[in-house]
Amino acid sequence: MTLLRELFDPHAADVAPFFIFEIANNHQGSIDHGLRIIDEMARVCRTFKVRGGVKFQYRDLETFIHPSAESATNKHIARFKSTALQKTQYELLMEAVREQGLVTICTPFDEPSVQDCINHGVEILKVASCSANDWPLLEKIVEARKPIICSTGGLRLDEIDQVVTFFQHRDVRDLAILHCVGVYPTPSSMLQMNFLDKLRKRYHWMPIGYSGHESPDDLLPATVAIAKGSRILERHVGIALPDAPLNAYSMNPDQTAAWVKGALTAFEACGNPRGEKHVTQAEIDSLNSLRRGVFARADLSEGHQLEPGDVVFAFPGQPGQTTTSEWIDGLATSRAYRAGEPLRERRRANPAATVRAMIREAKGMLYEARIELGDRFTVEMSHHYGREQFRSWGAFIISLVNREYCKKLLLMLPGQRHPKHRHHKKEETFQLLHGDLQVNLDGKICDLLPGQLFLVERDTFHSFETKGGAIFEEISTTHIVGDSEYEDPAIARLDPMDRKTVLSQW
Repeated sequence: MTLLRELFDPHAADVAPFFIFEIANNHQGSIDHGLRIIDEMARVCRTFKVRGGVKFQYRDLETFIHPSAESATNKHIARFKSTALQKTQYELLMEAVREQGLVTICTPFDEPSVQDCINHGVEILKVASCSANDWPLLEKIVEARKPIICSTGGLRLDEIDQVVTFFQHRDVRDLAILHCVGVYPTPSSMLQMNFLDKLRKRYHWMPIGYSGHESPDDLLPATVAIAKGSRILERHVGIALPDAPLNAYSMNPDQTAAWVKGALTAFEACGNPRGEKHVTQAEIDSLNSLRRGVFARADLSEGHQLEPGDVVFAFPGQPGQTTTSEWIDGLATSRAYRAGEPLRERRRANPAATVRAMIREAKGMLYEARIELGDRFTVEMSHHYGREQFRSWGAFIISLVNREYCKKLLLMLPGQRHPKHRHHKKEETFQLLHGDLQVNLDGKICDLLPGQLFLVERDTFHSFETKGGAIFEEISTTHIVGDSEYEDPAIARLDPMDRKTVLSQW
């Protein structure tokens, strides 16, 4: 697993945010002051038990600043020159970061500085917003073959698309994008935090984060960023000196600690990063105490098929009593009840209800993947070992077209497997649209990524399985009933119609 994927695993439920502490020029040209800042950032990380990295800025001033430039024409020139460090001093600072157990990160602003980053063993290269479309510099950064984090301040969406495509065409797989506004400090009215939703949906395969320049005491943007799914947060940090106060967007150690604490509080409040909901028994008990219970209106005999007129729905319910959320017409009494007595009946297992629940789950997966079926399709359950084993073995097969060519969607619920089989007349190509899918193609195992295609030629045994659920498309020659040969004799002996159930309701 690559470094950014180690820091940000989209499949892990408990991966806390990664914090980037940018020193920039706040070391004030003093290695001792830089070491002090590193110590303070390490202390913050230890206090809150978080993963963090310290970020520097590299400029080869002899080539970076044009000879004709004057400090008076650009306010940054004097700042860069007055706080410059020697390369050997930067090496010492990098080593101090590593000794503290933090990640070394650096923003190079020119091509020679990229080489300095390589020489100093920098682990992650950061692209500043002003350099996000500096194509000569980006080419050099790509050549370093290191993880890349890119800020996007001042870029339109089409320009961000261009940057992402640039990295894709150069096979950069260890990439993260940060939302950023290049105004220092950034007022709340300019933060545009909803843009994080766009970035997460558009570039869902990579980590998305937020690089902030708001006022140091403003903790709201970080908490909003976490709520929007950011897992990388970056801020400028430093320590004020009597003759060098911090700028209006850099945080001192106390403000940094408050920033980290606020982000972690938001992370805890947001729950599972994948959006999964865990319902606790305490929550169920709390809500049950507010629900109405079901009481017998009159004396009831054992085995009576209940109708609404037989019962009263009233508050409060009693522990273990049938509640209105469990009520269904036709519920049978397991014993006799006296008038006014609370009922204590439960719905019995119903195969049809189990199938309906799985259909709802399948439809939910289509909703989440934003796949629309239209109004002309048929759905069948492929249950190779019977409907009672469908949760473990099978798939929903959604037929859309079956002419000389055939188009289907196959939907597998989490944990489902599709047994090994082959086709004598049909050739098919599959494309994973959503989720995860492992394919066994004639003994060769392949874990597919969304968008990946794979061909199954005639007379080739193949099988599928998924951990978290999968939706994949099948394009093939005409589907022919009876063309599937299964390796397991128990399946092969079944009539094809016994292996499938056509669903009249979806």
